[in-house]
Amino acid sequence: MGTLLAIHSILRWAIVIVGLVVILNALIGWARARVYGSRERGLLSAFSGLMDLQVTIGLLYFLVTGFRGAGFPMFRIEHMVTMLVAAVVAHSPAMFKKAANRFAVATYAVLGAMILVVIGVALLPGGWSR
Repeated sequence: MGTLLAIHSILRWAIVIVGLVVILNALIGWARARVYGSRERGLLSAFSGLMDLQVTIGLLYFLVTGFRGAGFPMFRIEHMVTMLVAAVVAHSPAMFKKAANRFAVATYAVLGAMILVVIGVALLPGGWSR
């Protein structure tokens, strides 16, 4: 299970990097009034896909280690719920495909998901230093 936790821990940094790239790209597109295109859709899909992968790995780790003796202390449940909400928020731009400013939708959605990720990791003992 140590390998699963290591992958889960490393993947969070990929999420942070891709999330920052998405936000930066969306802010530039918003400021320059660019057309929302395939690059933006691809970046947003990469972010939400990484979030899905992270949630899947985290849920697997949560269940396996929980039933093998680590149990289900409140901080683990809070972390899991916060990250599930973050993944839902990451997918929310799909509901606003016809929005007038999809760059704004992407910016707010990814920023909201990233804030939830920061909170979710901070809930763990050791937080971001793990």
